Amino acid sequence: MRGFRGRLAAAGALLALSACTGGGSTTATSGSAGATAAAPATSTTTAAATTGPCTLRARQDWALAQLRDWYLFPETLPTNVDPAAFTTVQAYIDALTATARAQGRDRNFTFITSIAGENAFFNSGSSAGFGVRLAFDAQQRLFIAEAFEGAPALAAGIDRGAEIIAIGTTTANLATVASLLASGGSGAVNEALGPSTAGTTRILRIADAAGTRNISVTKADFALTPVSSRYGARIITDGGQRVGYINLRTFISTADPALRSAFADFRAQGITRVIFDLRYNGGGLVSTAELIGDLLGGARTPSQVFSFTTFRPERSSNNSTRNFSPQPQSISPMQIAFIGTSGTASASELVINAMIPYLRANAALIGSNTDGKPVGQIALDMAACDDRLRVVAFATLNADRRGDYFNGLATVVEASCRAPDDLTRPLGDPAEGSVRAALDFLAGRACAPITATATAGTGPAPQSTAVRLDAPNELLIADDPDAMQRQVPGAF
Repeated sequence: MRGFRGRLAAAGALLALSACTGGGSTTATSGSAGATAAAPATSTTTAAATTGPCTLRARQDWALAQLRDWYLFPETLPTNVDPAAFTTVQAYIDALTATARAQGRDRNFTFITSIAGENAFFNSGSSAGFGVRLAFDAQQRLFIAEAFEGAPALAAGIDRGAEIIAIGTTTANLATVASLLASGGSGAVNEALGPSTAGTTRILRIADAAGTRNISVTKADFALTPVSSRYGARIITDGGQRVGYINLRTFISTADPALRSAFADFRAQGITRVIFDLRYNGGGLVSTAELIGDLLGGARTPSQVFSFTTFRPERSSNNSTRNFSPQPQSISPMQIAFIGTSGTASASELVINAMIPYLRANAALIGSNTDGKPVGQIALDMAACDDRLRVVAFATLNADRRGDYFNGLATVVEASCRAPDDLTRPLGDPAEGSVRAALDFLAGRACAPITATATAGTGPAPQSTAVRLDAPNELLIADDPDAMQRQVPGAF
């Protein structure tokens, strides 16, 4: 989620938990909590910018002060953790938040990151990489789950469904994915793929419909397109029924025009049934989540609640209520099928949860259980050191004041259908497993419900781990994720 929408000024992004659920960008000084509206899933309160030296101890002391001032679970903060025992600010933060993490309430959602890097991503989707999402199947084979337009991999002919068999810096030192996993797990695969730095080149042995071949790909700066130009928005005809399909990769400000355009088309064509594909969406700006609510809320009135944002008692002056605000492009769907996985988090979950009080069993979760992030972060900045602390500071609730889905939305939604993430078919394809199940739900056909235990959310994995998506696939998570990788799980 993103920043306080009131006086807490400008710049970061509200991350609902570790993913985000943005809500406008703001920057405030630590202690300037007089915001008139609370920060959503990714908030920025340019906290206490300091002018002192950026020593490790100074940065650690600053992080502790912010946590004591804003953390949603202050009773869990220890009083006897010696910062001298830690060699990084993040390691110290992990120790401070260990109790809440053990309780499942802050699963590595509080973290330190770069102000410049995060602003670049939330403002324009800017990042560096191959421009793909990577996922393991049940046999631990590594596949391209998605390839982004305007990025190096797709330009080199690498797209969804391609298997990466081996990785190297030259054809002479190609290491198979199987051997990397055997020697060092997913961390070894991370290392083989190289740093998220423009100019990093790797040779990838790829197998797809065109055969097996070696492809040289160089990481480059690119701007992520939040709504794909290939399959991001379309109308699917199924059994004589027209269904609006939209796939949103992440909640950033550049998504807004594409969302408005897609819904304007849906409105013009009388669409009343929608598939909203959020299967890999780790969240982002609360403001974008609110816009989606408005675009789906043509039947709602300005007096009806989209979400409540609540801080700890000492910060309750920042609590806020966000009502629906129908837009010229808004539609009034009778049914919505939300495609999700455990890679679906934060702002994505906020949108789904917000629609339950109004559509009940006509709003279904399709695919597998979501990650479980009913809380959001604010951004506190130590500008002199390019440090942004994303601290879990608020909870989000729907109109029924429900927000207790730390174990994912599977037990909260009133309808669900279990479905696979079918890497053999393009996203948006009516025959792809999850899209097919969504169409079946909208047509009234029976399905097997999702069980919360099948793919319980694990949160963005901190080190050398993978996030469960559904029965066969796991997104590969970067060991040291940058701003894009935190919001776009599996991105490299």
